[in-house]
Amino acid sequence: MKVIFTQDVKGSGKKGEVKNVSDGYARNMLLKKGLAVEATAKNLSELAGKQSSVAHKIDVEKQNAQETADKLSGKTVKAVAKAGNGGRLFGAVTAAQIAECIEAQYQCKIDKKKISLKSDIKNFGTYEAEIRLYAGITAKVTVEVVEG
Repeated sequence: MKVIFTQDVKGSGKKGEVKNVSDGYARNMLLKKGLAVEATAKNLSELAGKQSSVAHKIDVEKQNAQETADKLSGKTVKAVAKAGNGGRLFGAVTAAQIAECIEAQYQCKIDKKKISLKSDIKNFGTYEAEIRLYAGITAKVTVEVVEG
């Protein structure tokens, strides 16, 4: 019997996969527990629709990430920080502060977890930061820390 898995089943198949399994296993185990549905024409067309929807969503996310990367690559982000002892910063400039500065200066909302810094920013000056927008899509920006 041909079934479409609705969940991962160890040793049998992964979610969304269409496989031939024995009739007894399908009726008594997979269909009964809701782990799979019978591969009818209706169910197969629903599966194809879901897969194309997911593929379209991924394409849109990639395109948006590429546009954001093109917009931010090579740009300089100014971060204003308070001065502490001896010209050092009072605290440090974090990825969250850099994300806020990017949003204020370039109108691009970036998650702070996507910003990677080579080292902690504890002094005034310029630093390199890399923004990982999507798998294989990154943007490098220069962070300029000035006294404010």
